[in-house]
Amino acid sequence: MVTRLYRHPVFAEHLTGLGHPERPERMAAVERALDDARFAGLVRIEAPEGTVEAVCRCHPEQHVRRVAKAVPASGLARIEADTLLSPRSFAAAFHGVGAACAAVDDVAAGLADNVFVASRPPGHHATAEAAMGFCLFNNAAIAARHAQAAHGLERVAIVDWDLHHGNGTQDIFWSDPTVFYASTHEMPLYPGTGGRHETGTGNVVNAPLAAGDGGTVFREAFETRILPALRAFRPDLVIVSAGFDAHRLDPLGHLELTEADFDWATGRLMEIADRHAGGRLVSLLEGGYDLDGLGGSVAAHVARLMAG
Repeated sequence: MVTRLYRHPVFAEHLTGLGHPERPERMAAVERALDDARFAGLVRIEAPEGTVEAVCRCHPEQHVRRVAKAVPASGLARIEADTLLSPRSFAAAFHGVGAACAAVDDVAAGLADNVFVASRPPGHHATAEAAMGFCLFNNAAIAARHAQAAHGLERVAIVDWDLHHGNGTQDIFWSDPTVFYASTHEMPLYPGTGGRHETGTGNVVNAPLAAGDGGTVFREAFETRILPALRAFRPDLVIVSAGFDAHRLDPLGHLELTEADFDWATGRLMEIADRHAGGRLVSLLEGGYDLDGLGGSVAAHVARLMAG
């Protein structure tokens, strides 16, 4: 089993200010977690820069220009209530896009069985035309479109287990039956979307959780709602929006997931990828704001990817 990891120093250069949960220390926590003998076989690659062409498969060029214009020459600037920019933020976001697309290239070409992209800022709240919720560009959506455009993978599934609903991803693919989107998330919580009744053209499956829910309820949501629909979709590629802020230690939510739950969910998605997609699975880091919870969860997730 070949697992690749994409990373880049620029991901820690996206600054968000004192007290902001989406902070550079997240990258150090991931690096520490993967700096262990059991990850010696992990193939580590520096993330390439993405292209405007790739971004514009999901976002109009006007959005790219708006984000670029909002980046300050020094200090911090606010592009949206929760979303701050520093001088290196645009570069970080574009390397995140590049890593997501390179990860798709790797699994499509058989260079890796699966890939984990450890990047920031996250992406799943970014709608086609708006940055929001710490997110500038929607990496998962861009990766899905890249898989279709560059590799002819017709049916792409995105499964999102972040604490928060990926409203941006849902918005981009709402009317597109070639992309399946499924999410577990805490409700009611930011951004207020993700009800069970939100189904797109039948390609959207939401399994909202409530404050206090833990692994038993999370796994039941997967087993009864998400996995059956995913199997029926028969994806050519599985993309994971891997947010770890549903961990019991995370300060932004009230779910009670543990490393074992993320390990289990990773294994279930790998089974479906093996059955329908030739094993092709790409995982993109989204949230996760308690550094210990993030590090432990990433370690469990990547260990499962490597174990097969």
